Amino acid sequence: MTAATAPVAEPPQQQDRGPAWADAQLAAALLAVDPLGLGGAVLRAGPGPMRDAWLDHMKALLPAGAPLRRVPAGIEDERLFGGLDLAATLKAGRPLASRGVLAESDGGLVILAMAERLGAETAGRIAQVLDRGAVEMEREGFRLEAPARFAVVALDEGAAKEEAAPEGLKDRLAFHLDLNGFSLRDLQDNGMTSGAVAEARAHLAACPPEGFEGEAEALEALCGGALAIGIDSLRAPLLALRTARAAAALAGERRIGQEDLALAARLVLAPRARFLPAPPDQQEEEPQPEEPEDKEPQEPENEQDQGDMKLEDLVVEAAIASLPSQLLRELAALGERRRSAPAGRSGAKRRSTQRGRPLGPRPGEPKGGQRLDLLATLRSAAPWQSARRRERERAGGEAAQVIQVRREDFRIKRRQATSRTTTLLVVDASGSSALQRLAEVKGAAEILLQESYVRRDQVALIAFRGEAAELLLPPTRSLARARRELSSLPGGGPTPLASAILSGAQLGESLLARGETPFLVLLTDGRGNIALDGTADRAKAREDALGAARRFRGAGLKGVLIDSGRRPEPKAAELAEAMGARYLHLPRADAGALSREARAAADAAKRSQPAGRGA
Repeated sequence: MTAATAPVAEPPQQQDRGPAWADAQLAAALLAVDPLGLGGAVLRAGPGPMRDAWLDHMKALLPAGAPLRRVPAGIEDERLFGGLDLAATLKAGRPLASRGVLAESDGGLVILAMAERLGAETAGRIAQVLDRGAVEMEREGFRLEAPARFAVVALDEGAAKEEAAPEGLKDRLAFHLDLNGFSLRDLQDNGMTSGAVAEARAHLAACPPEGFEGEAEALEALCGGALAIGIDSLRAPLLALRTARAAAALAGERRIGQEDLALAARLVLAPRARFLPAPPDQQEEEPQPEEPEDKEPQEPENEQDQGDMKLEDLVVEAAIASLPSQLLRELAALGERRRSAPAGRSGAKRRSTQRGRPLGPRPGEPKGGQRLDLLATLRSAAPWQSARRRERERAGGEAAQVIQVRREDFRIKRRQATSRTTTLLVVDASGSSALQRLAEVKGAAEILLQESYVRRDQVALIAFRGEAAELLLPPTRSLARARRELSSLPGGGPTPLASAILSGAQLGESLLARGETPFLVLLTDGRGNIALDGTADRAKAREDALGAARRFRGAGLKGVLIDSGRRPEPKAAELAEAMGARYLHLPRADAGALSREARAAADAAKRSQPAGRGA
């Protein structure tokens, strides 16, 4: 693989959005040609005329009479996937299932509103329906199996990178379109008509079983191109191949040409790029085997191989050329480090009885603040009404025409809320060497606060110097307030380390009690010399610090201890172990490094944190 790559171009002074809008319109046409093969599109944009224009264009190209369903955020699983038809079940005296929105959309289009709020569990079930082309369910004495072949348009209104549609669903949708930044000036008609799309659809349906000409070479080139830009999903090149076929069908061809491949790379692979391939002069040269001196020069054994290499380069070039200049610079800077895990959500998931996204009900009695799910309870009781009436008659009673609900039918409501994360910065402000460290910590706190605004997180600051620790900044998202408090933070004096850990543990416990997710970042060299009672006794200070650390660990709190000493300090490592916290030695870390390490440790702790118990 040559992976020839053009150097990152300088950003133009004013970007022309016309070609990007034309590509977005073309993606809608291709999706209308092969909606089931391409899966759908993610449309990242807020409500507005450009999003409406794209949706109107998409709807106009769909086959006449194709069902179109708009799914609101927070729709119940019973309505989305289907479930027990309560009225029909009560009337018939036996379980009868009702079709959900997905089954009703068979052969059409499903528009998911506010897809960035879609839970991973619901997104996974929708992805499963997309894979199977059917809704299959078996529970509560009934079985539901209905065809559900449809395309999805996921409307993503996330304001930050962390707020995005679930990856499991995005992976199955061919096009990832971003309409942010477009204006009405970019709006133009590409001349595509429903008749032309219908002809292309028929052309594609008449495709021979062996496929279009050149499909094998095209798939090989797309796979190589996807690997070159860091795409590790097998679905991406397959969706790109379907896109190239649809483009060929739209042009009335039965062979996939280079223009079709370039278009597929631009629309499908480019938005999924995770890094840029290394320039040719930085690639490792493979050792060439020595050839016998008397051997005559040979012509290339396989001319087709060279052709494939050029085709793969075309795919890579087309993908890179379509990326915005800002994204190109970011990808070039990330390089292979881009393979790291995706960013987590703003806080850990926890089960709640009052707030959050509704989950499926579960058997149980409404007590301890839990609420009865009346509809689910009736659904549970409905299939047994005939049997209960007969049982009542056999017992000598009169079979009343009322719904008989028993204790085992009770279902209680469940909800899942995302708890807010608060980063507790606990800073050693003691000694003359702390002055430079304080400047770094102030910068890290400001960076964390800026990030917290989009992540719905908070930051608190505890400084320790003199005889005790002090809460300088209660949990806040106010950047202005934090800057004001940080500007007046003094340094110098002895080190009340035990008081600092105890203050962090107490604040963390109070946040836990409020249902939030605290994460502590302790910056120190681990050399405390002031005990909890304020006396200058190093031995007692050490004992108190370890006791406070054990309390921190016992409360179930998470954190990271950043050793700020020039050399790794064994006492700091021992303290981190007692706290159950991660230990990092960062002697020359600047504000950016501190904030990155704190955020990375917090994300890792949240990913490892188990969900709360069911309510």
